[in-house]
Amino acid sequence: MFAALGVPVVDTDTLARELTQAGGVAMPAIREEFGDTVIEPSGAMSRVAMRMRMLSDDSARGRLEAILHPMIRAEAGRRLQQLSGASYVILVVPLLVELGTYRDMVDRVLVVDCDEAMQLARTCRRDGRSEAEVRAFMAWQASRQARLAQADDVLGNTGDLAALAAAVGELHRKYQKMAGAAAENIA
Repeated sequence: MFAALGVPVVDTDTLARELTQAGGVAMPAIREEFGDTVIEPSGAMSRVAMRMRMLSDDSARGRLEAILHPMIRAEAGRRLQQLSGASYVILVVPLLVELGTYRDMVDRVLVVDCDEAMQLARTCRRDGRSEAEVRAFMAWQASRQARLAQADDVLGNTGDLAALAAAVGELHRKYQKMAGAAAENIA
């Protein structure tokens, strides 16, 4: 919704997909670390195979993160630098609290929030995963309380899309004002 308002968005999940697609920069290291069992015939990382690997091998997640996270952070930094003329940019980092390594790249933390039951139901529906599998992945994430404790702003995502769009519009105006005030202080 911010992008629809003309706000540049850098999404670390999108960067991860780029790095793990066929020919992606991370693929040689992933192949070396995990072998061909997590590589699709196209040469991309198989998200399904890697997810299953992480559920059965406690060290797999850490090893994958050690490969991907430095690359993702570096690419996010490059893209943010390219957007330095924008009044503000949204940097989407689903693991911001867990990683703790992006806080220095942002001025504010916006948490998009819903209760855990809704998160579970939406993820199961969206990804076609079992409740047990989604719960296993949620256990690796920071708790809702930990995310909210880091938030400068909270965007409630429990209602309909019209209500969410209205709330995004309010935040957009707030962020534009804040960016304008910061630009005046620099000048």
